[in-house]
Amino acid sequence: MKMAKCVVWDLDDTLWRGTLSAGDDVVVEPQVIKIVRTLDARGILQSIASKNNHDDAMQKLDEFGIVEYFLHPQINWNSKSSSITVLQEKLNIGLDTLVFVDDQEFERDEVAFVHPDVETIDAADRLSLVTLPRLSPAHVTEDARRRRLMYQQGEQRDRSELAFQGPRDEFLRSLGMILTISQAGGDDLLRLEELIQRTSQLNSTGVHYSHDELEKLLDDPDHDLWVCELTDRYGGYGKIGMALVEKAEDCWTIALLLMSCRTVSKGVGTVLLHFLIKEGAARGVRLFARFRRTDRNRQMLFTYQLANFRVVSQVGAEHLFENDLTIVRDYPDHVRVNVDA
Repeated sequence: MKMAKCVVWDLDDTLWRGTLSAGDDVVVEPQVIKIVRTLDARGILQSIASKNNHDDAMQKLDEFGIVEYFLHPQINWNSKSSSITVLQEKLNIGLDTLVFVDDQEFERDEVAFVHPDVETIDAADRLSLVTLPRLSPAHVTEDARRRRLMYQQGEQRDRSELAFQGPRDEFLRSLGMILTISQAGGDDLLRLEELIQRTSQLNSTGVHYSHDELEKLLDDPDHDLWVCELTDRYGGYGKIGMALVEKAEDCWTIALLLMSCRTVSKGVGTVLLHFLIKEGAARGVRLFARFRRTDRNRQMLFTYQLANFRVVSQVGAEHLFENDLTIVRDYPDHVRVNVDA
């Protein structure tokens, strides 16, 4: 069962009672407001797909004191499936991680027909949302509690970039990004488990490690578990990447490398890999990396190839790469890298 990342609400007779465009005095029940806040506290993103006048609906959400909870609300007269498409692209998450709630069977069927991976729920069952396993993470990390805020900070960055007059490299330098790479500690393990479960595009193997497995690896002298955290002038992105390295006397193997997709547009997605290349070259070891092809991680394959990793063996979807360490690149100049070993 894949955990859901975002609940998309209809408005009329779903989030609130009544039809706004018909002139009804719409009301949001206290139980629904509690559900919205509970999902937010669990790190579940929320948005809206509603056929309504945008300004009127946003004003109502503001009056109810809940407008801040909804990212990229799609309030227009387009099909609900097209609104789902826009949201998926803006949030950069899989369609199979979206849950759509609507009171109209036609709207649910239309979304399900166009996007069969999206789970649809009748608004009559909305009060049970917080009991659904897909929306009930076993643990809630600090990064999860701040997830909506981090997305909203991302929107601020995007608006600033659109308004920026000059080359994109200059804009990235203006962000004042700092990437801190450190050995993981016990307090990081819940977040790393969550990151493994949630990251699929920039994930080198798609293999999931549980909290207990990570804890054992943390205490194993033959493994290094690295974590990286990103901040800039708008705030923190949280812990956005990790690497698991198997260490032998004369060779290292990157057993897992992953980075949050939110890092791609900021030009820091390869920094952790370049750090491992630098470390391997400095230690005089041979550097290998495991890669297992999934249906979503083609971008990670390109990342390895562009970093001068070459295939030394392949069995089906399983690849073993090696980097001869003849090319050791500097970090990009728009990000300051701090290493806390």
